[in-house]
Amino acid sequence: MRLLYLDCFSGISGDMLVGALCDLGVSPSAFEWELAKLDIGDFHTHWDRAQRQGIEGVKFSIHEGATHRHDQDEPHGHAHAHGEEHAHCHEHGHEHDHEHGHGHGHQHAHGHEGHARTHAEIRALIEAADLTPFVKARALSVFQRIAEAEGKIHGMPPAEVHFHEVGALDSIADILCACAGIEQLGVDQVICSPLFEGTGWIRCAHGRFPLPAPATAEILAGIPLRQIEEPFEFVTPTGAALAAEFAERFGPMPPMRILKIGYGLGTRDTPSRPNVLRAILAETVEPENETTDTVACIETNLDDESPEVTGAALERALAAGALDAFLTPVQMKKNRPGVILTVLCREADADRFAELLLSETSAFGVRITHARRIKLERRFDKVATPFGEIAVKLGLRDGRVLHATPEFESCRAAAESAGVPVRTVLAAAAAAAARFAES
Repeated sequence: MRLLYLDCFSGISGDMLVGALCDLGVSPSAFEWELAKLDIGDFHTHWDRAQRQGIEGVKFSIHEGATHRHDQDEPHGHAHAHGEEHAHCHEHGHEHDHEHGHGHGHQHAHGHEGHARTHAEIRALIEAADLTPFVKARALSVFQRIAEAEGKIHGMPPAEVHFHEVGALDSIADILCACAGIEQLGVDQVICSPLFEGTGWIRCAHGRFPLPAPATAEILAGIPLRQIEEPFEFVTPTGAALAAEFAERFGPMPPMRILKIGYGLGTRDTPSRPNVLRAILAETVEPENETTDTVACIETNLDDESPEVTGAALERALAAGALDAFLTPVQMKKNRPGVILTVLCREADADRFAELLLSETSAFGVRITHARRIKLERRFDKVATPFGEIAVKLGLRDGRVLHATPEFESCRAAAESAGVPVRTVLAAAAAAAARFAES
């Protein structure tokens, strides 16, 4: 199973995550392809290779306009990297207390205070775009987390939360690109290291607030967070929302085989540690003699669909790579006979198969749960019978054979060749296979 481990020793922000995914091998064009689907006007992106305390990685930033424009007071050739912006700017604007400085160098273009989008407008923007189902669903969910946190803080419905125009561009880009990058990597699981935050301050229109920022604290409710005596903001609201959305758990690295490492750079150099996010692409290493994984279980109840359509949907799911798909008869409301259509698949494919069920059946919704499986080790062997060699599938646990099952197709071929009933060959093969369980 492929996993992505986010090592947040210098915190996490949206632009750092996107830079790390790019450094892992996701091409800038893959990110920009998804961004181009949004009706956000002209923009240009920067994918700069640079270093933070000797660690090289990718610095990602996005700016309005088709080309780079030097401000009047900006020296020619200055690196135009704004870094992660706070997505929780509201209609009064937002600024940082630069007495302490923030580790990721969040900046705001205050010349645009008069322009803002509400969360409802951003949601409509994303829903109208021809994004992949995975990117659209995850991006909407991340923005919902941020809007709910802001709404709670400011006492307003999430849909009415305002985002600063430039900040909204940065936030949409960071969130969309992060979702697209994780989809491109094709990982089955995301795990995040423990998160910690500094002890600096931010200055808002409402006054000065200590770290963690109010929205960050709200988003990370229920997630372990430790504060350290360093005067920098290490976790931004967008970074917190992305970590909360994708990470299945927070903790140390699990047993794994590292495939590749990518680094996403923050804007500023922090003296205490390299201002980078380390993203590790790896394969899980299962405990010896035990195979485990986690699968997604997608279900929907159907009582108004023809058997032909449900059967076709089941076959379509299997053909699309589902681990298993099956129908379970149930008695539904108004005493209607119905079925539960269940699809088991890899966690990374859950959204794709949910979309398939919604498209192929009359379902108005599906349920998605995640289940941990313990599987027997599988091995194939052959046994000699009076009808020739028969293939046998063995199921082992801790080196001990628990099951030895003759393969039906092998038995049927032997039966046809010998001109005997299939069950005769099955019985002979089962008797010969019993020696595996006895040994």
